[in-house]
Amino acid sequence: MQHSSSALSFAFLFLGLALTLGGAEFASAQDAKQASSLVPAARTDAGSIARETELIRRAKESGPVHVIFVGDSITQGWEGGGKDAWTQCIAPFGSLNLGNSGDRTENVLWRLDQAPLTRLEPTHVVLLIGTNNLGHGTSTAQETLDGMKAVATKLAEQCPKATIHILEVFPRGEKINPMRGELCQINQALRAFVRDDAAKHGGTSRYKINALGDAFLSADGSISKELMPDSLHLTPKAYTMWAEEMVRQIPK
Repeated sequence: MQHSSSALSFAFLFLGLALTLGGAEFASAQDAKQASSLVPAARTDAGSIARETELIRRAKESGPVHVIFVGDSITQGWEGGGKDAWTQCIAPFGSLNLGNSGDRTENVLWRLDQAPLTRLEPTHVVLLIGTNNLGHGTSTAQETLDGMKAVATKLAEQCPKATIHILEVFPRGEKINPMRGELCQINQALRAFVRDDAAKHGGTSRYKINALGDAFLSADGSISKELMPDSLHLTPKAYTMWAEEMVRQIPK
């Protein structure tokens, strides 16, 4: 009887160990699964594929440039509503626009893998990305932040002589809303990311944080249609504000 009891105890011990190991393996597998914001991915919609192809061509065929803009539709908009501001303020720097409407962090990571920016030898890279990760619901705030940091890090690796200007994600939605709160938390963490990088590099960071989006807000927390008619994209006036900010930040 004692022998049977010992065997039963051993069996339960073995089962418990198996469950523990199995649980650990499952947890490890879950940890190993990366968020989509970190996994390079090409665009799949026809219009964006064409634009993506064009941007890869630009990156591969353009000569050395002083300033590169990387981002989504708001950056692509330098060729639309921001065209005049670009021509007057940004183009004289010797600049290249690499913005694609609808891009998320994973799409930018994919483009940078296909056409690294190293050969362009920029001294400044302006990054605005992330709103589509959170706004389209494909990423949580944490995943959006992680994707943005991954893009910034890759840009710093590919462009070692450049200052990476990280624009905080612009506010979106006409009135104060929960997404704005998440964007504020992302932007706060981005500031800490830049601060920590400076601490690692003797007080001089490879990055600069820019809170331009704050200028688009009214005192009551609303967004003026004069600046962002759909509470997301910019008007020519807002692009002029952005251009003037870059002129202050980037020496010719």
